[in-house]
Amino acid sequence: MTASTAATQDPRLARDLAALARPGLLVGHRVILPGDERALLDGEAAAMATRPLAARRASGAARLVARALMEQLDIAPVAVPPGPAGAPAWPPGIIGSLAHDDTVALAALARGPEIRGVGIDIEPAAPLPPEMRDLVVTAQEHASLARDPFAGRLLFAAKEAVYKAVQPLDGLFLEFHDITVNLAAGRAVVRNGRVVALGLCVSTHLVALAVV
Repeated sequence: MTASTAATQDPRLARDLAALARPGLLVGHRVILPGDERALLDGEAAAMATRPLAARRASGAARLVARALMEQLDIAPVAVPPGPAGAPAWPPGIIGSLAHDDTVALAALARGPEIRGVGIDIEPAAPLPPEMRDLVVTAQEHASLARDPFAGRLLFAAKEAVYKAVQPLDGLFLEFHDITVNLAAGRAVVRNGRVVALGLCVSTHLVALAVV
């Protein structure tokens, strides 16, 4: 690994994220660095021109990860502008998801008929603020908080990932209480009955991967 490559990686997170990958689905990350906003290609940059610098920088970092994963899937890297609803507009044959927090950007990409939807989210490895818990956690899920060191933050990440995976398929606007998560079983159920598989990573950050 070169010094420049090492600067863009969180070694512990890279190791732990490897467990989320599966055949036909890749997950990668990048530490967000000054200048990553310049990685936005023409269509991407134009769509994000009015966003704050930090948002453009994180979006550029996430797309650097996505284009690296495209190469691993033998697909020529291309622009991934936001679509009409804000979700990334992937090239034909690719299903994917992007995410970032303040310091790390992620991408998950899949190809093949077995996978119809993918969503990923990253959150700080810190407790969910108390004022957000009732917004996020259902009555059914509250019992799990007693043994949850992150006080619902992993549930938050899982529900964000599930929304990204199912919204392009079902066109539903979902509130947090429209998704019930069973972290121990690694699955979530959406209010329309759709069941979504979950992969969870507890590392220097919290990462949730949802797959349909």
